[in-house]
Amino acid sequence: MTAVVLGHNASPRSLGVQVAAGSVLAAGATAAGVAAAGALGAVPATIGIVLAAPVYAVGHLAVRAYRHRRAKTEPDARNDPDAATLASLDALIEETRQRVPSTVQARIERVAATIRQTIPRLDQLGAGSQQAHAVVRTATSYLPEAVAAYVRLPRDFADRRAVSGGKTSLSVLCDQLDLLGSKMDEVFDAACRADADALIAHGRFLAEKFGSGALALDPEKR
Repeated sequence: MTAVVLGHNASPRSLGVQVAAGSVLAAGATAAGVAAAGALGAVPATIGIVLAAPVYAVGHLAVRAYRHRRAKTEPDARNDPDAATLASLDALIEETRQRVPSTVQARIERVAATIRQTIPRLDQLGAGSQQAHAVVRTATSYLPEAVAAYVRLPRDFADRRAVSGGKTSLSVLCDQLDLLGSKMDEVFDAACRADADALIAHGRFLAEKFGSGALALDPEKR
């Protein structure tokens, strides 16, 4: 019998790996024992091979079942660009905590929150949209590169020494983050515009069908 030792902090994912691995180890150990017994004459070699084959099959099926469950529950960032983009944002936020002033962290998280809201709606911007491209580039390049340049500087220098137009590196970074935040807000509004326009158009239809008043959703009438 093969024992699988679990740590106190074993995660569900690691538990699945250990269970699958345990199945393979158990299968291998059993098959090895059967083969050894056949070699020593305890059982005929042919019978040993016949007995070992189903044991290997059980271990193989256990691993396949685990991988299938994992594929259904864990998105593969390699095959899902949106998941990869969101993962890069999460990593950036975790890396900057305790490393940047609260004013910078708040701006980073504000930009990230807008990007998270926008990504599921990128299709609304049209295929090959420059705005959609800007969202992805902000998450994976513009935002992290701006923060990285600041983090590489000594804190005293970055926060106190004027470097451009009387502004410190901290002020310059905050200006850049505010610009990114403003642009991401614009893209998010554009991504939502199609549905907003559809809602307004539907309101006009209802107003014409049932009469004006509370159902008139035209911005000029609100």
